[in-house]
Amino acid sequence: MASRILVVEDDQDIADLVAHNLGRAGYATEIVGTGTAVLPRVRQQTPDLVVLDLMLPGLSGLEICRLMRGDPQTAAVPIIMLTARAEEEDRVRGLELGADDYLTKPFSPRELVARVGAVLRRTLPHGLDKVLRFGPIVVDLDRHEVTEHGRAVRLTAKEFLLLQFLIEHRGRVLSRDLLLSDVWGYQYTGGTRTVDVHIRRLREKLPVLVEHIVTVKQFGYKFVDTA
Repeated sequence: MASRILVVEDDQDIADLVAHNLGRAGYATEIVGTGTAVLPRVRQQTPDLVVLDLMLPGLSGLEICRLMRGDPQTAAVPIIMLTARAEEEDRVRGLELGADDYLTKPFSPRELVARVGAVLRRTLPHGLDKVLRFGPIVVDLDRHEVTEHGRAVRLTAKEFLLLQFLIEHRGRVLSRDLLLSDVWGYQYTGGTRTVDVHIRRLREKLPVLVEHIVTVKQFGYKFVDTA
C-alpha cells in the first residue's frame, strides 16, 4: 500500500506541484489549504507523513506542529516543513517544536521527494520485533514506543531514531556530521545545530539521559554507560 502524504499548502500552484511529484514517486497524496482543516483531517485518518507550509490561513504551521506533537494520535507522524522564510531562527523554532525536516522555498521537487523517502524509510515500521534497553529506558522498535520506569514517553520520529542510534552506538564518540548523515539520512542543509536541538529535547524528555549523553566539545556527543 502506498504511503499517505498530507500536503498542507495554501498556494494552489505549489500544492499541485508537490502533490504531482509525490504522486509520480508512488505516494498517495491529499491537499489541505488551511491551517484550521489540518487537525480534524489527521485525526480522522492519520497520514504517514505531513508536508506542512509555515504560513497558512487560520493556524500557522508552527502551531499545527506543536498541537500534533501534543496529541498521542499524531505525536509520531513525521513532519517536513515548507516555508519562504530562510532565517535560522525560523528553522530552529520548527525543529524545536518537533519538525523532522525543513525545506525553504523555492525548493527542488526532486529534493523534496528524496527527503520524504528518507524520512519514511526511517520512521515506518519494518516488522522487526526488537527491543532496546538501557537502564530504566525501554525502546520498542516494532511498536515505536519508549518508556522510562514504565512511563510512556512521547518522542518525535527523529528523536526516536536519534535515541536508537545513540543506544546502539554507546561508547563511541559521534560527530554532529555523522549523526546528521546516519540519522537524518542525507546531506542535511539545516546545519549541525539541528543535532543539538534534538539532543536537548531527549535530555528533557528522558532526564536519566542527562548523565549518559556526554557533550564532546567542538565535536559531537558520546553515549556512555556510566556518568
